[in-house]
Amino acid sequence: MQQIDFYMVDAFSTATFGGNAAAVCPLTEWLPDETLLKNVQTA
Repeated sequence: MQQIDFYMVDAFSTATFGGNAAAVCPLTEWLPDETLLKNVQTA
């Protein structure tokens, strides 16, 4: 299984745990469609 690092960002807020939580995954290249679909199906 591939490991993908991610960061949780509090979007639209200056307060910790405020606003909308967003997961940000910095990538060196775009992931294959198959991998993206697997991530959606397991979420």
